[in-house]
Amino acid sequence: MTATDQASSGKLAGLLSSASVEVSSRGHQLQELRDNFARGTDVTITFLPGDNYRHNVDTASALRRAGYNPVPHVAAREMPSREALDDFLARARGEADVRRILLIAGDLALAKGPFRSSLEVCASGLIEARGILSVSIAGHPEGHPYLSAANAFKVLEAWRDWGQTANIHVDVVTQFCFESAPILGWIGELDGRGIGLPVIVGLAGPATPATLAKFALRCGIGNSMRSLRSQIGRFGRLLTDTGPDDVTRGLQSAPEAATALIAGFHLFPFGGLRKASGWLRSYRQETLRHLEQATSGSLPQNP
Repeated sequence: MTATDQASSGKLAGLLSSASVEVSSRGHQLQELRDNFARGTDVTITFLPGDNYRHNVDTASALRRAGYNPVPHVAAREMPSREALDDFLARARGEADVRRILLIAGDLALAKGPFRSSLEVCASGLIEARGILSVSIAGHPEGHPYLSAANAFKVLEAWRDWGQTANIHVDVVTQFCFESAPILGWIGELDGRGIGLPVIVGLAGPATPATLAKFALRCGIGNSMRSLRSQIGRFGRLLTDTGPDDVTRGLQSAPEAATALIAGFHLFPFGGLRKASGWLRSYRQETLRHLEQATSGSLPQNP
């Protein structure tokens, strides 16, 4: 391992230690979060079909009081009116000191109100008017379910331009994959097109292959499903938890230039917060141990 490779691997290990995590607005996960994740962690709050945004604000407020940084999802198609969106953002900022949101279109086929896409929300002017400082948007390394690759990158270009104009930080949180190759290829194209937005890599936290397959099918995961199938074959049963080790190792072994846009990691805790936290700790310790061994092995020997 060269010094450059060690630096890149060390950077990614450091980013893993501060990975964000996700909770459901409908669950009671605060105690489990306290037991497993440090105060100061960014915690995203899902916005599921039928959610009431005021309940999501209550969840954000509870997280802030517990010492976490709440990052509510804002689902564009779930907003019944401009006034409702404005109230959501105002309450989130005022009651929970929300500074960052994760903006998605939402799972509805038809919008409940005037916003059919996340870009229409940004065009409303309400994000900057309510003092939101940072916006995360979704990236799809294995393809967007409704947009061609060219159009998906055009949308990201529009987000880059909006962030520069509005003076708001914009980054991209990727959908999870089961291999590193789609992520690296997508980041390479993002960089090659001059978009250059920071990338937060989504990771599927440890869970049984059956659970991961269920979420993957729901989220439209593509070719990297073959990796999950091979793991099912490798372990021979569906009860063995599978973590994102293959993905993170693939990223850490990639050239530094290929991972330069990676600014963080986000864990989807499909198997629960305890398992996600345990995997983070053990993987980071293993990575640091390998780095120490590689460093000591590269030192010149005394004659």
